[in-house]
Amino acid sequence: MSNFRTGKLIAVLAGKVREHPPHAEDPAFNRPWRSAFIKEPISGPAKILQLGLELDEVANKDVHGGLDQSVLAYPFSHYQLWQQELGIKEMGPGGFGENLCIHGFNEQMVCIGDSFKVGQAVLQVSLPRLPCSSIDRRWLRSGLVKRVAETQRTGWYFRVLEEGSCRASDQVALIERKHPQWTVARVLELRLKGKQLQGKEASNLARCQELAAHWRHHFEQHREDTGIGL
Repeated sequence: MSNFRTGKLIAVLAGKVREHPPHAEDPAFNRPWRSAFIKEPISGPAKILQLGLELDEVANKDVHGGLDQSVLAYPFSHYQLWQQELGIKEMGPGGFGENLCIHGFNEQMVCIGDSFKVGQAVLQVSLPRLPCSSIDRRWLRSGLVKRVAETQRTGWYFRVLEEGSCRASDQVALIERKHPQWTVARVLELRLKGKQLQGKEASNLARCQELAAHWRHHFEQHREDTGIGL
C-alpha cells in the first residue's frame, strides 16, 4: 500500500434542492429548474453517510443518489482547463455539482473498484459520472454536457464502504486497487460507444462486481444483443 498515490481534498460541498426560475434571456433555458446541483463549500467537518453527505440533498432520485452514487467526485485540475476553454473565471470547486473536489487524481488515473481513505471515511469508485443537462443549465451553455463527455472530464461516483467525517485539506489516499484495466475514462468511453462496443468488453464489464449494478446491467444487455456468452 505504501506505493499507492495520495492526493488532497480541496473542497467538500453540499447543496439543497432549489427552485430556479426560467432564464428569460436565453430561450434554451426558459423553463423552471428544480435541482440541488449548485453546491456550497462546507467549512468544517462533514459526515459522509451510506447515502451521501449528511448535508446534501438530491432533487431527482430516479437518476441520482442511491448506494452506488452516494458521493460525486471531481478533479480540481479540470477547472483551470474549463476556465481557459470557456472563459468563465468563476468556474471552480462545486461548479460541476460535485461533493468532493480532489487534487491529485483524474479519470485516467482512477479505476472502478479503487478504494480511497478520505478523512475518516473509506470510499470505493463505483462508476463514471454520466454528464447530464444540469451542467448546461448551471452555466447557461448549450452543448457543454456534450463537451464534458468528449473530454472525459466527467468525474466519478463513490459508494461508501465506511462512514466517517472529512474536511477540506484532508488527504485522499488510494488504499486498494482491484481492476487496473478499468479506468474511469476507459469505462466511460465504452459506455458511450453504444453499438460499436465489442462483445468481449461488454462481457467483462458485466462481470465486474465493483461496477454499479445499473451499469453492469447495461453491459449485460449489450452482451446479450451481440450474442456473446459469459
